Amino acid sequence: MKGWSSTLTAGLLVLSVLDGTFAAKPSPGCGKDPKLVTPNSASTPLTLTVNGKSRNFYVKLPDNYNKSHPYRLIYTLHALGGTASQVIAGTGGYLPWYGIPQLVKDNISAIYVAPNGLDNGWANKGGEDITLISQINTALDNDLCIDQNLRFSTGFSYGGAMSFSIGCSLAKDFRAVAVLSGNPQISGCTGGNDPIAFYAQHGIGDTVLRIADARTMRDRFLKNNQCAAQTAQDPASGSGKHIKTKYSCSAAYPVVWVSFDGQHTPTPIDGGASETFTHKETWEFFSQFT
Repeated sequence: MKGWSSTLTAGLLVLSVLDGTFAAKPSPGCGKDPKLVTPNSASTPLTLTVNGKSRNFYVKLPDNYNKSHPYRLIYTLHALGGTASQVIAGTGGYLPWYGIPQLVKDNISAIYVAPNGLDNGWANKGGEDITLISQINTALDNDLCIDQNLRFSTGFSYGGAMSFSIGCSLAKDFRAVAVLSGNPQISGCTGGNDPIAFYAQHGIGDTVLRIADARTMRDRFLKNNQCAAQTAQDPASGSGKHIKTKYSCSAAYPVVWVSFDGQHTPTPIDGGASETFTHKETWEFFSQFT
């Protein structure tokens, strides 16, 4: 009977991976009262020392945080010249926390992190920004109740490049990334051979970071995620539209690519629409993982 039970458990785990889900992996902080993070941590930064440099980050807890419930962890990374405070407040072109909290209404919910890059960017020299993300993961895992199989990152421009770098270096620690008008060079890509669920969007008229370079980021994970060959269509210039391509990949590691008729912006809006599609597409992608 014991052997049958073990075989059944193993079989269920295999099936869950095949259909794109993973069993919850509660962090060491589950069941403990937080000592580092407080409700004020969304407005008063927390500090870590990384490579001898003081680094700070903000954490937004869900309402009625439950210390025994494993939550998603979502990183929201600012662009070059931006700040975590702008991401939090929804100024400087951002929606607050990239607009995701207003859409999260399921039972898992989420905790949000907004770190500050050095010199208002994510140059990731010597991998120091990747080290920061790893140290934040460890600090929050030990203090809060987090599902370690449900970590995510999104960001625009330099923040998108850093999210791509996270996908390259920390694919085994993150479930998915959403790269908004990013670039493969500016934050680097150490490793980059492991699969991770990957969403990206880019404007066909972007003159700041070229869409051709964004396609190379996408193509890396099309290969890693064992996706079938498929040609993504772009909207016509002046059409005011976006086109979404869903690739046929390993079930656990989907890839979605969105090209839109527009420039370098975190909040593109289709012609005739009243709001951006970015936060809705990002959340639709992240929310499939439970």
